[in-house]
Amino acid sequence: MVQIDSPKVAEGEGGRYTLTSGTLAAVVLAVCLAQMALAVPSLINGLIQQDLAPSSAQLTWITDAFMLPVAALELGFGVFGDLFGRKRLLVGGAALIAVGSTLAVLVPGSGYSTDTRVSLLILAQLLSGIGAAAIFPTSLAMVAAGTHTTATRARGVAVWAAALSIGGFLGPLLAGLSTKIHSGWAGNANWRWAYVGVLVIAAVSALLSLAIARNSSSPEGRSLDWPGQITSALGLFALLYAVIQGSESGWGSPQIVIAFLAAALLLALFVFVENRADAPLLLLSVFKNRAFAVNSVVTVIGMFGFLAIMYSTSIRLTVVQGISPLKASVAYLFFGGIGLVQLPLTSKLLERYNPRWVLFTGLALIGSSGLWFAGVPTSDRTITAIVGPLILAGVGSALAFAAISAVAVNTLPNHLAGMASGATSTFRDLGFALGPAIMGAVALSKAAKEIARNLADNPSLSKAYAAFQAAPAHAPADQKPQLEAAVHAVGSGPLGANSVPGSITSPDGHVIPFNPLKDVAFHALSSSYSLAFVLGGVAALVAAALTLVGGPGGVDQAHLDDDPHTLDG
Repeated sequence: MVQIDSPKVAEGEGGRYTLTSGTLAAVVLAVCLAQMALAVPSLINGLIQQDLAPSSAQLTWITDAFMLPVAALELGFGVFGDLFGRKRLLVGGAALIAVGSTLAVLVPGSGYSTDTRVSLLILAQLLSGIGAAAIFPTSLAMVAAGTHTTATRARGVAVWAAALSIGGFLGPLLAGLSTKIHSGWAGNANWRWAYVGVLVIAAVSALLSLAIARNSSSPEGRSLDWPGQITSALGLFALLYAVIQGSESGWGSPQIVIAFLAAALLLALFVFVENRADAPLLLLSVFKNRAFAVNSVVTVIGMFGFLAIMYSTSIRLTVVQGISPLKASVAYLFFGGIGLVQLPLTSKLLERYNPRWVLFTGLALIGSSGLWFAGVPTSDRTITAIVGPLILAGVGSALAFAAISAVAVNTLPNHLAGMASGATSTFRDLGFALGPAIMGAVALSKAAKEIARNLADNPSLSKAYAAFQAAPAHAPADQKPQLEAAVHAVGSGPLGANSVPGSITSPDGHVIPFNPLKDVAFHALSSSYSLAFVLGGVAALVAAALTLVGGPGGVDQAHLDDDPHTLDG
């Protein structure tokens, strides 16, 4: 049975834990916060690139450092909430995001090395990611455990999913607005204001959850299962490390091969220990339920496709095209803001129709948006050029987020709400983590090869690049540091080569050629990220097709009570 912290919560519900308006408000703010913390770096990648001068791989790590603990730890946090109370995790998750945001704000200035500054920002992202890993499964479990009718379940899940979408919009908007603040930090360093905003919202979320959220837990049949937690977390960590770092270190390098082998061994051990545990972290028999099993696969592939499209849009707008973060944040109004407007429709669709069809529609729209994005030339720097695919992706993601969660919590009994939400959150965020990592590796590898081919085939370009590299050695002492930084940036990879201008204006007004690889890098990145859009779109369409082979998972099959039900289906 679901346990509660106060008998008042159960009034009128026959002793069952019921989702109160205060708890729902705390859940919505916490989910918004976690999604904002995830989305903020997407709009300040360009400023971070110019301020910290990270390599292409380091820039990818800044984004994926957040997703690494989210994907690896959500299963564990699902059981922690079931055993020790979900309210604690809601508060603690927000507090950890506040700590991570504080560390990001405190990343030092140019007096420190690039590696030191980037490492601190990555650590900040890791801490915030741990906080989000606590919030995502806990918040969904609180909604699932507290809803006992078709209408309340559909409405609760739709509100939770809308909060996810809204956070995905508010994060970039906050990042865009923060870049207009020019006090406190000079030049491109004002990206830190975005983390100040997240810090404030995290503090408010922790206090609100502490004040008005009702605690609940479902300890029946659950245990800490340390062997399961350790093997799953380390296995997922090794897998994601190999995928993220592979393009930088080389896919055949010893450390990457060892990481993939370790991931395979640890995940196999996870299956072994879970099959023998009395109270496993993840009850593997739930995958006998065809709807849940197919939904899990669809979640990974579909969310991989969505994040591949979203990440590629972020890189295209801010890093490749150089559009200001505030202007680029308009794009995220369509990605996430539509979820709020669409909330009543999403709730009705989940209540009246099988969520599987809602999920199919959402993924089909996301896939179509990726293919449309790929056909829009990067030379067109207007937001209006991509409004069409942005709307498709926004409507599709709002439907998909809600339907994925609905299928998961509808197909398992209520006393497994923590397990269902933890597993679904893990699969969703594994797809989220793999999207930027794989698409970044594919796109940047393709762009780097194209730049190298241009240098090899064009002697005049090669000669100009050699002269550019040698420029610091012949420059006056006061200009040497800036030239060295520019040469380092161009040599760091395609993104760095695109970030340094092709020409500069001298004090007397003359335009002087500067970075000979600027145009080459721009066209190489345009081509490579068009491919990323195609791959993301195809992945979402494949996931949509797979929904058609799933089991029922509809509201008429929903396990809305705490009574035991068979897990076969």
